Amino acid sequence: METADVRKRITETIAAAKRRAAERRRRNADAGAAYARFLDEIAIPLFHQAAGVLKAEGYAFVVNTPGGAVQLVSGRSGEDMIELALDTTGREPEVVARIRRVKGRESVSEERPLRPGVPVDQLGEQDVMDLLAEALVPFVEK
Repeated sequence: METADVRKRITETIAAAKRRAAERRRRNADAGAAYARFLDEIAIPLFHQAAGVLKAEGYAFVVNTPGGAVQLVSGRSGEDMIELALDTTGREPEVVARIRRVKGRESVSEERPLRPGVPVDQLGEQDVMDLLAEALVPFVEK
């Protein structure tokens, strides 16, 4: 192959990679802004409501908001929790649910998208409530 052809192909590859990286940074920035609104307006208030209802029903849970996430943490074990966070490492940014439950020496962890393929700005209260209703089952079973 001619050196000029190799050079042309490599410089095209570099330019395309730079365009994809710039687009990914823009998508992540847009998703980050939408996620901040989602946290403030939907997820955090709903997690607080859930904690209040759980407390009234005799289950001690608290809400934590570590940088860029919201957690519903069991008062019995600080390792038992349901968390929402923004994941920007994949092809598209998405809100992920992380559920961790410790029972004795056994620890069960799960991570999954809140709603696969749904942009952050289209998530709503029902999505969060569906997650909480499903994820809380093992925490409240007796």
